Amino acid sequence: MGRWQHYYRPRTVQEVLEILAHYRGQARVVAGGTDLFVELLEKPPAFEALVDVTAIPELRTIYQEGDWIVVGAAVTHTEIVRSALIRQRGTALAEGCSVIGGPQVRNVATLGGNVVNALPAADGTVALLALDGEGQVARANGSAWHPLLDLFRGPGQSAVDPTRELLTALRFRATGPREASAFGRVMRPQGVALPILVAAATVRLNGAGTHIEEARVSLGPVAPTPFRAQRAEAVLRGAPPDAAVFRQAAEVTLQACSPRTSRYRATREYRVEMIRTLLPRVLETAVARARGETWASPRFEVADKYSSFGCWLGG
Repeated sequence: MGRWQHYYRPRTVQEVLEILAHYRGQARVVAGGTDLFVELLEKPPAFEALVDVTAIPELRTIYQEGDWIVVGAAVTHTEIVRSALIRQRGTALAEGCSVIGGPQVRNVATLGGNVVNALPAADGTVALLALDGEGQVARANGSAWHPLLDLFRGPGQSAVDPTRELLTALRFRATGPREASAFGRVMRPQGVALPILVAAATVRLNGAGTHIEEARVSLGPVAPTPFRAQRAEAVLRGAPPDAAVFRQAAEVTLQACSPRTSRYRATREYRVEMIRTLLPRVLETAVARARGETWASPRFEVADKYSSFGCWLGG
């Protein structure tokens, strides 16, 4: 394997952008590196330098700013799972990050890396999408917030250029009264297996708890990018939160997405059935949490405590 020639560990965003500009596309941003270094085992790097952003303080913080919860792009999955703020006000994101890889991966891999690597089945990304997340991208001419889906172009194809730009933060609106989120995963029994299907939902109930005022639903991998199930959301808005409505939401989702057969994950037919199984379960859990029902209390323990349906095994 060929190697890069230089390795930088800057302390500010501006310093990162200056280094990238100096190398004119021949330097690459890296954080946890859990995907990048695996890629480099198969092919030599197409760049001269790596720019490690994990020493930049503002990229390593989690905080609330008004209604928003802001997560630095270099925050690890373990740090997200341990954050009381995210557990309480962005539960689906903590749940999604808790089942990624094993402890060694979660201790170094970052949510920002999930987004920039642009994989349609990334657990943290799908959860963040259900929370209506946004990403902040810094460029030579300034920085701006973008809707999360605008940062994806296709499988493994990001709108963020890691040789010239830097994803600095991600944010979502904290869930409020009568509102909650939930995440579910279908995977093989092995604790660190690739996800066959992931789903997340955020719901807000009316004051009486009898109808859904607002809903956001996301899934992966059922499309070239993380998928926002807008038809399901339309079915859920104004409807009573019951099993029939949840099944209907799954059926209209199937009309809009295109799950495919993967030699490493599952057949298309299996994924179709799992959408019918997993999505109603996730919606039921989110509604129960919005109502404060104790059976739906989230658990964040390690991935090998989950069944192939993403359900808690106990023990």
